[in-house]
Amino acid sequence: MGDVKKPRKTYHRPKRHWDSSLLMQELEIVGNYGLRNKRELWKAQSELSRIRKRARDLLALPVEVRSKREVELLRSLSRLGLVGENATLDDVLNLKVHDLLERRLQTMVFKKGLAKTPLQARQMIVHRHVMIGDRCVDRPGYWVQRGEEDKITLA
Repeated sequence: MGDVKKPRKTYHRPKRHWDSSLLMQELEIVGNYGLRNKRELWKAQSELSRIRKRARDLLALPVEVRSKREVELLRSLSRLGLVGENATLDDVLNLKVHDLLERRLQTMVFKKGLAKTPLQARQMIVHRHVMIGDRCVDRPGYWVQRGEEDKITLA
C-alpha cells in the first residue's frame, strides 16, 4: 500500500550510472531542453518506456482484441501531439525521448519565441507569467496537448 505522503517514484535511473557516453548524452539533452536535473530526463524516459511497452503488448494480442485498444492508444497519443492522426503502432515504437521533451510547456514557450532561452522559459512559467487559454500554468513539465499549442500566451 504505502504511505499517502510518500508517493512512489515515477522514474527509473540508468542501470550503468557512470557510463561516460551516457553521461554526455544526458548532459546534452538536459542542456538543450533546460531541464532542472537529470531526474526530469529520467521521468520522460520512463514515460516513453511505458508508452512503448503498451504498444508492444498490443502487438502481441490477437488482431480482433488489438483493434479497439490500438485505436484508444493512438487517439490519446495524437491528442498529446506525440503521433499524427493516422499513425500506426510502428510510429509509437519509433518515438524518442526528444519527442516527449518537445511537448513540455517549457520547450513550447521557448520554441514560440516567448523566451530567449529554455531556462528563461522555465523561470517565466514558475513565476506564473505563462497562461494556456485562461489558466495560469506554473509547471514547466506540463505536457501541452495539440489543441492547447496556439493558446500559450504571456500573462
